[in-house]
Amino acid sequence: MPHANPAPTNVNNEDPITEKLYVTDGLLGQDQISLLRPSDPNMPIEELRKRLEEDNYLFLKGLLPRNDVLKAREAYFNFLSPSGVLKPGTKPVDGIFDLSKDIACFPGIGAGSTGGNSKPGGEQAAAFVDLALKAHTEDWYAEDFCKHPALKEFIAKLSGWGDDTLLFRRSLLRNNIPGAHAIGVHYDQIFLRYGEVSNLTAWCPLGDIKLNGGGLIYLENSKSLGEEIEADFFKRANDVGLSDEEAKSAFNNNMMATGLLSESPADFAKQANRRWLVSAYEAGDVVLHDPFAIHASTINYDPEGVIRLATDLRFCDSSRAYDERWCKFYQIGDGV
Repeated sequence: MPHANPAPTNVNNEDPITEKLYVTDGLLGQDQISLLRPSDPNMPIEELRKRLEEDNYLFLKGLLPRNDVLKAREAYFNFLSPSGVLKPGTKPVDGIFDLSKDIACFPGIGAGSTGGNSKPGGEQAAAFVDLALKAHTEDWYAEDFCKHPALKEFIAKLSGWGDDTLLFRRSLLRNNIPGAHAIGVHYDQIFLRYGEVSNLTAWCPLGDIKLNGGGLIYLENSKSLGEEIEADFFKRANDVGLSDEEAKSAFNNNMMATGLLSESPADFAKQANRRWLVSAYEAGDVVLHDPFAIHASTINYDPEGVIRLATDLRFCDSSRAYDERWCKFYQIGDGV
C-alpha cells in the first residue's frame, strides 16, 4: 500500500553537513561523517532488500502516517508533564525542555545509560523515571503505536517472514534531554543472544529531529565488524572459562558494565577507519537495521530545547528460536 507523509519535507540529504555534531568524546570531524541514504518505502521490495543488505540499514522516509506518530508524541509528553520536564506555556506535542531545570533529574533509560540496566538518576529523578517506565505499558504506546499495522506489514513483506513476523513486547521508548548523555556505541545482538540471529530493529523517531538534535548515527558498512566483535567476545569468554549462560550476558566480565562497545564514538570510528552516517529525521520516518549494525547517537544540542523522543521496536522470525526475555515489557534490571 502507498506510504504518504502529509507534512512538507524540509530534509535534503544531498545538502552538505554544516552543523557541528558532538558525541560523548567530542566533535565529529568533517572527515568522520556522511549522510544516511534515504529510501522510499514504495520502491520495489527487491531493491529495498538489496539496500538493507548493502548498507546494513534501511532509512525509510514517511513509512508511518505523520499524524499517528505525533499523536503518540503528544500522549507521551502529556503523561510525563507532572514530572516538570516541559517548559511552562508550551504544547506537549512540541516536547520543549524546561531549561531552568537540572538535566540530571531527567535521565535517559536503556542502551547503556547505566551499568547492568539499573535504575538511573537516583532519588532526584525518581518521579520522571517512574513515569518514563510506565509509559511503555500505556495503550496509546503499547497498543496503538507499537502495533501500527503499516510497520508490521512492511517488515513482514520485506523480511519474507510473513505470518511468522513477531513484534517483541519489550521496547525502548527513550527521551534525550538537550545536553544530556548520548547513547554509546553498540549493536543490538549483544542484547539478544538468547535466540538465533533472526531479528530486525525498527528505530522510530517520535517527532522531528534536527541534524544536531541527538538522532541515531550509524557506522558505515559495520555489519561485518559487528560480527567479528561478537565472535571475539565468545572466543574470549570460552578462553576464560565462562559458562554458556555467562557468555550470553550483555554484561559479562569480558564486556563493559553497560553492554556497550565504547563510550567514545569519535575514537571508535577512527580506530575502525569508518565514518558515522547521520541525518535529520521527521515524524513518520523509520530506520530498520541489522542486529550487527553498529550505531550510537549524537548529543542533543537542539537550539530550541526540543526533547528527542524515539523508540526501538524489534521484530523476529517466530518460526526460529528467539530471545524470550524480550516478550515482556521493559523493566529496570531485567537482565537485558
